Amino acid sequence: MLSYRHAFHAGNHADVLKHTIFIQLLRYLNQKETPYTVIDTHAGAGLYALDSSEAAKNAEFDTGIARLWGRNDLPEPLAEYVQLIKDLNPSGKLRYYPGSPYCAERTMREQDRLRLFELHPSDVKNLQDNFRKLEAHATAQGVSPANRGKRVIIGKADGFTNLKALLPPPSRRGLILIDPPYEVKEDYRRVKETLADALNRFATGVYAVWYPILQRNESRQLAEQLKRLPSNGWLNVALSIRTATPDGFGLHSSGMFVLNPPWTLEPMLREMMPFLTSALAQDEGAGFTLEVGQPVSSRK
Repeated sequence: MLSYRHAFHAGNHADVLKHTIFIQLLRYLNQKETPYTVIDTHAGAGLYALDSSEAAKNAEFDTGIARLWGRNDLPEPLAEYVQLIKDLNPSGKLRYYPGSPYCAERTMREQDRLRLFELHPSDVKNLQDNFRKLEAHATAQGVSPANRGKRVIIGKADGFTNLKALLPPPSRRGLILIDPPYEVKEDYRRVKETLADALNRFATGVYAVWYPILQRNESRQLAEQLKRLPSNGWLNVALSIRTATPDGFGLHSSGMFVLNPPWTLEPMLREMMPFLTSALAQDEGAGFTLEVGQPVSSRK
């Protein structure tokens, strides 16, 4: 099933949570000179116009980035995230929103590598077009196109299936983002199975999984299942912006589950999440949870 298009949801509250954490994980990896590889299993189009018919249909960005856009009191991680988006919008008007591929490309260094997978034919074409524009801009800035081609590789492929061929990365340093649409129940099973296989191949990698919090059992059980995977520890953070409706319609909550998280992530989130919850809250049902788990040994 390939009906999901992230353009309808770009910049919403779930994107704020996901991309802020993603950028901070990248900044942590930047602290060591050794190169690393970022793999995005469900890359989407990479960049979204918020004045497009898709994004404007429900204007979900009003629940997320739009609420942070004009503030000057943001905690540092949120300020860094918003600044990256402001750099995309030099006019000062919020028109373009970056997906995770663009967030990665803007935050990574020249020696690092970005591997992007996307199956939707329209989105993968848009992703390729957007990166061609970035390459043209880089060339104008004096960066060799040959270097850019090695740095970013885009594949029209199933990220779940193709991840295993890239693990472990050559430098043994890497961040893997798994962010499927969860249109079908199968996505939940594939997330768990893909992570179990990935950890067996690359036990020290950092794995970040975004997931929706819905009434369906698969959604509610996913985080608990991921906690049992063998790892060097885990972190689970969830954000709710409003009370769930009786019919369960609409996304009111989402989470980020990180396996092998850097030690800096927990204190950063403990400081940031109260502010973010208050900024995005729509009613008294808004809130957040933050859990941290100890290493889990491999069972044979």
